[in-house]
Amino acid sequence: MSLSSTPSTRRPTLAAGLFLATCASLLGAVPALAADLTVVVSNITSNAGNVMVGLFDSAAAFPKTVTQSVLVAAAGRDATGRVTLVLRDLTPGTYAVSAYHDLDANGQLNNNLMSLPVEPYGFANNARGSFGPTSFQAASVALPAQGLAIELKVQ
Repeated sequence: MSLSSTPSTRRPTLAAGLFLATCASLLGAVPALAADLTVVVSNITSNAGNVMVGLFDSAAAFPKTVTQSVLVAAAGRDATGRVTLVLRDLTPGTYAVSAYHDLDANGQLNNNLMSLPVEPYGFANNARGSFGPTSFQAASVALPAQGLAIELKVQ
C-alpha cells in the first residue's frame, strides 16, 4: 500500500455545512425592506417650486426628524393639480406622512412671524392640527409588506 503524494481535494465538512446553514437562516430572519409607499399629493395650484413628502417612523420624531423624504418638481403636476411621489424599500410598519408645496424651492416650509406656515401643507388622512401640527397617530398609516398608495391634500 503506497501513499500518494498528490494533493487531495477537500470536501466541506459537516461543521462547515452547519455554519453556512446557520448564517443563511440568520440572514432570512432580517425583515425585508420591500414595501413602497406611493403618495399622491393633490391641490398643487402652481408650477413653481417643488413638492416635498416626509416620512416619520415614530411619534418622538414627528414632525421634526424626517426618516425619509422625496421631492418632485411642481411643474410635473397633472391637469388636476396632483403629483405622485414614491418612497421605496421601506420596512413595513406605521409611519406618519406630511407634504408641502415648497413654492420658492428653498427646501423648507416657510412660516410667518407667528410661526404659522405660509406655504400649502398637509398630512396623511388629511389630518389637521388645531394649534400646531397634527398628532403622529392622526397623520399615520400602516404600511403592509405589499406596499400602499395614499392621497393627501395640501392647503
